[in-house]
Amino acid sequence: MRISCQNRVLLLLVLIALAAAALPFVNYAANRLLSGESRQLWQIWTFPPALLLIVPLLLAGLSLLRGRGALVLTLILAQLLFILLLWSSGKAATTLAQSGSPLARTSPGSGLWLWLAVALLMCSDAIRRLTQKSLWRWLLNAQIWIIPVALLWSGELDSLSLMKEYFNRQDVFDSALQQHLILLFGTLLPGLLIGVPLGLWCWRHQGRQTRVFTVLNIIQTIPSVALFGLLIAPLAGLVKHFPWLSSWGIGGTGLTPALIALVLYALLPLVRGVVAGMQQVAADVLESAAAMGMSQAQRFWKVQLPLALPVLLRSLRVVTVQTVGMAVVAALIGAGGFGALVFQGLLSSALDLVLLGVIPVIAMAVVVDALFSLWIALLGGEAHD
Repeated sequence: MRISCQNRVLLLLVLIALAAAALPFVNYAANRLLSGESRQLWQIWTFPPALLLIVPLLLAGLSLLRGRGALVLTLILAQLLFILLLWSSGKAATTLAQSGSPLARTSPGSGLWLWLAVALLMCSDAIRRLTQKSLWRWLLNAQIWIIPVALLWSGELDSLSLMKEYFNRQDVFDSALQQHLILLFGTLLPGLLIGVPLGLWCWRHQGRQTRVFTVLNIIQTIPSVALFGLLIAPLAGLVKHFPWLSSWGIGGTGLTPALIALVLYALLPLVRGVVAGMQQVAADVLESAAAMGMSQAQRFWKVQLPLALPVLLRSLRVVTVQTVGMAVVAALIGAGGFGALVFQGLLSSALDLVLLGVIPVIAMAVVVDALFSLWIALLGGEAHD
């Protein structure tokens, strides 16, 4: 009987996972500034390396099967693999810390990072094949993180170098988080107040859309660092002529130029989202609303806006995730946020400090994207996610 692969994506991921087993599981260093030496998982605990092949081989076997049962087992095994990898990394760090000096650092190795990424991709592929409903996909993806968050909260991962870096700089981290949130919400609110009316104006006056979008496209093509730099001189000159502006926190560097630049970057997707959302409302729907006796204002608020809202939310979703990432660069002009930790770590060649700034940004972007995805799914504006 001929056996054929039913899930080639899963089989490919299993092969990548097997290759990752040859890479370092963790890196152990005498202190935070040294690169350290790599350690394999079987070098930390005494067991045959062949035991690492059990879960990948089971997943490879599942790739040959079809049906929902095979997909459910794939999700369970991949999720279990992800949890075990996280737990074992914390346990390995604890074990190495007991045999070394208090200054010793244990950080995840390239093999562990690759294993974790592959496990999440396996989960994502299984969820995508299991259901087409956005809400169920969201719930299945969200439950993956329940136990990992519990492990983090319980202190099982405290011996990892990244967590030690966090405990040493907790006040700095909390301040960076606050500044990053200020940059995010300080961009979204003005962006909506400017972008939504501008989008409605472009929708009502279609002949002027080309000029507006040309200007916004030009702004979008300017590199973020260049735009931040271009704003320094005008704002510094403005404060020089009107010194009282400095009492409001306005200056050539810091939060003001960062917010202006981020708002300018947010306008193009917001305006396009408003125009596209309003244009997708069918004319016969508006005619039916008018035949029911609705006024123009009632048609806008009760018909056009609700129908255009899912498209606008998708644009706002893009803007929010974009702002979370671009706010990192704003640290170059003194705006703070997690970018300050990233650049400080780069200057001092401290990888853990870089990760302390990068990982929260990634987590924030993923959480924001997931919340918008849930919102859109609840509105019924997206059949697939």
